[in-house]
Amino acid sequence: MSAKSETVTAMNTAMNTAVNRRGLLAATAATGLTLAPVNFARAEDRPGPGSDGPHRTRTVRGTLSVGSPDYVYLPVEVPRGVAEFAVSYTYGKPPVPPGVQGNALDIGLFDERGTALGGRGFRGWSGGARTSFFVRSDAATPGYLPGPVRPGTWHIALAPYTVAPEGLPYEVTVTLRFGEAAPTPAPVYPPERARGRGRAWYRGDCHVHSVHSDGRRTPAEVAAAARAAGLDFINSSEHNTTSAHAAWEGLWGDDLLILTGEEITTRNGHVLAVGTDPGVFVDWRYRARDHRFGRYAHQVRRAGGLVVPAHPHATCIGCNWKFGLADADAVEVWNGPWTPDDEVALAEWDNVLVAAVRNKDDGPGRWLPAMGNSDAHREPDRLGHPQTVVLAESLSRRAILAGIRAGRSYLAESAGLTLSFAATDGRGAHAGIGERLRAAADAPVTVRLEVSGAAADCTVRLVTDQGVLLTTPLPAAGAGVVEWRTTPAHAAYVRAEVRHPPAVPGLPGAFAALSNPVFLDVAAGTAGR
Repeated sequence: MSAKSETVTAMNTAMNTAVNRRGLLAATAATGLTLAPVNFARAEDRPGPGSDGPHRTRTVRGTLSVGSPDYVYLPVEVPRGVAEFAVSYTYGKPPVPPGVQGNALDIGLFDERGTALGGRGFRGWSGGARTSFFVRSDAATPGYLPGPVRPGTWHIALAPYTVAPEGLPYEVTVTLRFGEAAPTPAPVYPPERARGRGRAWYRGDCHVHSVHSDGRRTPAEVAAAARAAGLDFINSSEHNTTSAHAAWEGLWGDDLLILTGEEITTRNGHVLAVGTDPGVFVDWRYRARDHRFGRYAHQVRRAGGLVVPAHPHATCIGCNWKFGLADADAVEVWNGPWTPDDEVALAEWDNVLVAAVRNKDDGPGRWLPAMGNSDAHREPDRLGHPQTVVLAESLSRRAILAGIRAGRSYLAESAGLTLSFAATDGRGAHAGIGERLRAAADAPVTVRLEVSGAAADCTVRLVTDQGVLLTTPLPAAGAGVVEWRTTPAHAAYVRAEVRHPPAVPGLPGAFAALSNPVFLDVAAGTAGR
């Protein structure tokens, strides 16, 4: 063809059937449907003498209806000699009445290796954060992975997040640029260890975003904000992409450990992969009814990471966690500034603790630690509000993840707030946060909380499996010690809350700090005393 651009009007309507009446849709795996292909592979599509540039463009238009599958794939036949694959797209956003969903269309890319679950062909995802992207061998738009543009069938993934009653009209423009491909640089990933302070309490934020998904900060700005917040570690957790894993070169240091991970953003909730091996991609294209989450939770652990459901009761569409907590290593009960959905997540987590200590048959039951993270995207979001403060043997990936997994941690609204929380019995035995103190059922146990750096008007609450058993103001302005006596028969665990005054009378105040529990186990042979 001598023309630079051709418009292909498909006007495809993606339905829940495998093939529509025009035959433009073909069934794929359970992940979605495939549209008619865009063909660049014909010999006459190659740029020739007299053309106005070594590139070709196609534009496809269509409409997705209410009830469209979660993922609709637009195949693109890529010939040899392509140096860059570029995409731009738009879609209609008609006004809708209050309470009616409007249009939202996410987008991503899979290369010639295919769209099968597991992500072997994954080349990038931007969700709804940008309207155009490119990939080539030496560079790519943030959210996408650089690498060769090999010949074969590529797929643009269209993901109708919500669809208005009148449908979602879209227009996708694909441009292939021909030429010699530059070498693909080897990725440089963050080291697994920083200098640290040996065995110590380390502060981190494991849920942060940058321009590599829907954030507005660059990685350099994220690292600077982490240092300004007094953090020792962060976790790179972009939505459905690993492109940021190689974006931190020169930004780590003796004072900052950077973990790599992902926010796996499904249609039934979001889950953090914390501290996975660099470059490991975890698929998100499933719902709870597909019974696939356990497989991908196992993949996260196999890659050395932790599985942490994020903001499990958030009210945004698709954010509410539907997969249960059986496959979780921890749960994010505090996400950004304290809100009512955090209060619901806290109550659910506490119920899980109660079940763990009341349903055990032999020995200690499995329990689920809590985490707090900022989910910071852009100014004025504050990194480290909140943060998870972890007791670890070193400032290393392995030690930090071990501390989180064991629940040797507490959550704080800033680096200025510090907790010390432990239980002792009359024989001098001691247990700290996340640990267990075994004593006779009726043995006196003293629980001691020490707080510094809190606001002057904060209140302390001690919570057990029996509920809130102590509420008292901090003894001094923002600091002080609270002691309480109990027995293992009366409290299977004790955890501490430090709260601000309530904004609404009669409701709990926002958190300043929250500890994971100290467990009080009845020593063998003493339960009947």
